[in-house]
Amino acid sequence: MVDVLLGLQWGDEGKGKIVDYFASGYDLIARFQGGPNAGHTLYINDKKVVLHQIPSGIFHDHIVNLIGNGVVLDAVTLKKECETVASFGVDYTKNLYISERTNLILPTHRALDKASESLKGNDKIGSTLKGIGPAYMDKTGRNALRVGDILDKNFTTQYIRLRLKHQKLLDSMHFNEDISAWEEEFFEGIEFMRKFKIVNGEYFINEKIRQNKKVLAEGAQGSMLDVDFGTFPFVTSSNTISAGVCTGLGVPPQKIKEVIGVTKAYCTRVGGGPFPTELHDDTGEKLRKIGNEFGATTGRPRRCGWIDLVALNFACMVNGVTQLVMTKADVLDSFEELKVCSAYKVNGREQKEVPYQITKVALDPVYESCKGWNTDISAMKDAKNLPGAMKDYIAHINQYLGVGIKYVSNGPGREQIIRVA
Repeated sequence: MVDVLLGLQWGDEGKGKIVDYFASGYDLIARFQGGPNAGHTLYINDKKVVLHQIPSGIFHDHIVNLIGNGVVLDAVTLKKECETVASFGVDYTKNLYISERTNLILPTHRALDKASESLKGNDKIGSTLKGIGPAYMDKTGRNALRVGDILDKNFTTQYIRLRLKHQKLLDSMHFNEDISAWEEEFFEGIEFMRKFKIVNGEYFINEKIRQNKKVLAEGAQGSMLDVDFGTFPFVTSSNTISAGVCTGLGVPPQKIKEVIGVTKAYCTRVGGGPFPTELHDDTGEKLRKIGNEFGATTGRPRRCGWIDLVALNFACMVNGVTQLVMTKADVLDSFEELKVCSAYKVNGREQKEVPYQITKVALDPVYESCKGWNTDISAMKDAKNLPGAMKDYIAHINQYLGVGIKYVSNGPGREQIIRVA
């Protein structure tokens, strides 16, 4: 069977640590979508590690890690990541596999991303400029190069053909930067990738399932960035929800069992786009400072606000979430009062549904107040020792969502997770 672990907000929920926490119970961990815009932060031997494309099980000797066909892969980033992993004494060649159907990010994809975002002016989406969007466009446009192609003796010819097509687009967008250094790095990365175990991913993973191996599908970004169900057009270019597991790995729906949703105890967002509960005051700044809310990939300050239960309930619904993990609960330790958004006032009328396109309506959050716990929970190990006010906060969220919070993360460390149900 396959369990799924994914984010329920706009990404940055702390999924990497949670995957790492659950990893010992699985035989295979697979990334099913996204690209190097993901930044899953782990702490290994008290050292911070950010994984962008490699599944978060790489630091466990017994776990097989698969980069699935739904991912768009940057060879340059992969090479740098592998060097970081190797610095911890991990032999990444042993347990890291790549699906041959995985699409490649080319240097010209990065250039197209940069040129496109530049032309948007004040309407920028907030792209990480990693080339993800253009790479997915080539996938749906049936132009893409895939990992299996790098084993073809004519790969360079295929690359040049697609590069020339991209160059015409770049010329029309008046992009004239020299990307020759990018290309040099790219081909170094491709040569590096040829040493990997490149497999027919769908057969590979289904054979593991047939052998009764436990599989964890690891999502990137967050549900509210899903290309179909997120806050369009300020979304990513892939399906970040649980349905993306089937197309991103080639597994049938009936093989999916648990869907573990990860949410912060509050809410953050990086880049442009609607954010109903965003705080532009001292409280928002306090959340950012205490929570160290800066992008793992970009370093950009994250926008901060109270937890949005309307959006969270929507994410639980479309994902079929069966259990919840709440991260960064310790960030709220020093707040006298907490607020939760329990409804939206849309064009003057109160509702509990996420609008089709938030950017096209006048929307105000409707808040309920909860008492803060004013207690340092970072050293706590047992749920029975949690402050009463925190238990009330959790119970309030559980009741609204109809899905139980089973784990609470109370710090960045591997061991700082409390089972609460």
